[in-house]
Amino acid sequence: MHVLVACLGIVVIAGTLVEIFETIVLPRRVTRLLRFTHLVFVAGWPPWQWLARRFRSRRDNVLSVFGPLALLVLLAGWTLGLIVGFALLQWAAGSNLHAAGQTALSFGDDLYFSASTFFTLGLGDIVPGDSTARALAMLEAGGGFGVLALVIGYLPALYQAFARRETAISLLDARAGSPPSAGELVRRYAVDGDWEGLIEYVQDWEKWEADLMESHLTYPMLSYFRSQHDNQSWLAALTTILDTCALIVAGLPDLPKRPVKLTFALGRHFAVDLAQVLHLPPQAPQEERLTAQQLAQLRAGLLEAGATVADEETMARHLGKFRDAYEPYLTALSHRLTLPLPAWVPPGEITEDWRSTAWEPRSTGVLF
Repeated sequence: MHVLVACLGIVVIAGTLVEIFETIVLPRRVTRLLRFTHLVFVAGWPPWQWLARRFRSRRDNVLSVFGPLALLVLLAGWTLGLIVGFALLQWAAGSNLHAAGQTALSFGDDLYFSASTFFTLGLGDIVPGDSTARALAMLEAGGGFGVLALVIGYLPALYQAFARRETAISLLDARAGSPPSAGELVRRYAVDGDWEGLIEYVQDWEKWEADLMESHLTYPMLSYFRSQHDNQSWLAALTTILDTCALIVAGLPDLPKRPVKLTFALGRHFAVDLAQVLHLPPQAPQEERLTAQQLAQLRAGLLEAGATVADEETMARHLGKFRDAYEPYLTALSHRLTLPLPAWVPPGEITEDWRSTAWEPRSTGVLF
């Protein structure tokens, strides 16, 4: 019996340490399904979505809690796993612990001693009684110190990646509306005739996509962290940039294509890789994102702004090829994360988050 318990303790400790290593230390995506991290985020997300639907008007606020809360559950699970694992080893070794006024110790005392050792409290009310108990206590104290140090360094790195992601998303608001759309982004640059600025802006997003790829594939839980502002999300921003790249290459023949294609390639690469990490097969959109009527509206808006646009048939054919390459993956991510994909053209009056305050109604139109 003691041997079996010792084996169980070793398995629990080893499994927990492997989880911590893969999640925090290893700078490489892990596709293995049998993981505590995967269980927390995949199994916990559907019940949380169900709970959020009960709140209706505050649904997005409830959904935004899941990512940080699941991260805390993850850290608590790791801590509990190590404490229980070392308590099992102490019990298997005969519970050779001494406590003032007690002659017989229970497994609860092993757990208490393990917890105080893990957090290096040094209370001294229970002490190890032989060399085996002392060795286990030293190992646990060192492991606990190391895990806490990793967590202290892990959280800032995680939130720095989140902050970098959100900075670019905030910059998109004044350029493409809220929620953003590729048609509005290109139209605003076309009105000013700033085609060079448009290409440079799209090219800058390649760096954002590269940072997103490295951070979100290493820490997939970041995909569950939602943006701070209404009508904004990292998925909507990525979709808008991919739509914009497709629109420039397929519909604006006078503009340079090389930098735009590079931005498109990296954005599509990230969407596919993240779908693989989250085990999401591509899905066809339930609703057509760009109908023939919307395409005609998009072309008319660009022509009115002074852009040279390809004919409708050519534009539709080329856009279809580009969209087939990325939309199914974005649709799968949208369904999993409950993040809506933006439209190609604004559905009605253009809204902008930067013009809205707690004392003013949501503003529409463009101020400048």
